[in-house]
Amino acid sequence: MHRRCFLRSLAAAQAAGLVRVPLVFTTEAFAQQRGGMASADPFKPSEPANSPLGAGKGIHPGRVVWVRDANATSWDGATGHWWDDAYTDQKLVHGMTSRMVLGLTGKKNEKQAWDALFRSFNETHKLGNSGYRPGETIAIKINCNQDRSPEWGVPAAPAPTPPGGRAPFVRPPQNGLPSPHAVVALVTQLIEKAGVRGGDIMLYDVAGTRNVGQPIYQRIQANANPQFKAVKFLVGDDYRFGGRLSPTPDMDNPIKFSKEGVPVAYLPKQVTDAKYVINMALLRPHGMAGVTLIGKNHFGSVHFPNNGGWTPQPLHNSILRTQSMGAYNALVDLIGHRHLGGKTMLYMLDGLYTAEHNEASVFKWASFNDHWASSLLISQDPIAIDSVGLDILRSEPRAKEVRGQADNYMHEAAQAAKPPSGTVYNPDGSGQLASLGVHEHWNDAASRKYSRNLGRKEGIELIAWA
Repeated sequence: MHRRCFLRSLAAAQAAGLVRVPLVFTTEAFAQQRGGMASADPFKPSEPANSPLGAGKGIHPGRVVWVRDANATSWDGATGHWWDDAYTDQKLVHGMTSRMVLGLTGKKNEKQAWDALFRSFNETHKLGNSGYRPGETIAIKINCNQDRSPEWGVPAAPAPTPPGGRAPFVRPPQNGLPSPHAVVALVTQLIEKAGVRGGDIMLYDVAGTRNVGQPIYQRIQANANPQFKAVKFLVGDDYRFGGRLSPTPDMDNPIKFSKEGVPVAYLPKQVTDAKYVINMALLRPHGMAGVTLIGKNHFGSVHFPNNGGWTPQPLHNSILRTQSMGAYNALVDLIGHRHLGGKTMLYMLDGLYTAEHNEASVFKWASFNDHWASSLLISQDPIAIDSVGLDILRSEPRAKEVRGQADNYMHEAAQAAKPPSGTVYNPDGSGQLASLGVHEHWNDAASRKYSRNLGRKEGIELIAWA
């Protein structure tokens, strides 16, 4: 069988649920997955520093809080795993999360802070001056891109070589996974500080063979408080561990991408039924898009019934870092869709242990004295937090995959009402999107000042304990 025919038959079998595609690629396919980006130049902003675009969002518009605590992360890089309790201090991560929530809202305690966040969301969406009410579901999207085998940090076994094809590319050891301690800290805040019922919380990533793995699941389930045991998990594959739910596509709420040729996608009904979303992404470079932050996190939310099922693959060509500035970007449609960004009350970046890119392992940062990134970020503004995340990543010499036009989608989203590409972004049929947030770059990596830090009325405000 010709290689191309073999791959077509394999894809058809996967769509029919007959086989599971393993975590291996030919070297050619791996290069395509990473966007063929080796020749892209290192990222360089296309606009001067402190030149804000768009409109800030949130109680304090454009505010981003960054907390870094090197004492929270102590893995030696060789013994055990970085996610072991011995190498991440849960108490310190709880403290970091508390500081973020308080810093973002300006409130005196976490209960007031969470109430303010829920009320801010409801007032902004014309849903009244109300906080969280029991029975209102919160869907938390985490990035489990590397959680695709029964054992965390270990890729699946290689597949047989296709007839007449090249030997498969076997993924190297990977441990660029979500921090269980950061996820536990968020869930703890919701249950113990915000008063959210455990049964109203759902952690999810539904792409392909992704799972919310045992290090996260077991820590939450092990809490003696029955509210933690009621937390739900929605996944693409639970590897027979049990305790997880499977997604059901909601065919009544399509994502109609704003560029001809990009197929229509659908979301899990469990997500469209939720009232709130928390987007908890990773702070990480990306071999295809330049960065993977909150904008790209919903690649683990989409279903293409005629194009592979629960997979983001049909969107790959619409987010490449090789695209020119002013090009259409599918991430804007995801951030702007009423059931994704439209439902998001909070954006977070998990950077406790940051991977070199989406197919790699965690690395120590030269810019942090050869230590782990040890960072968490939070905002109500999706574009502001990604702008800060990009500035942090581009200032790290070892983050070599931050290349090309990594901020094109931020320009498009900040100016969604009149984007540089001229695209009419209207992903849910409710009309062209307005600005989705504010974008700019800081003045320099030493002082990290954005426009509002410099006393201006527009732009980003960064509160940093780093």
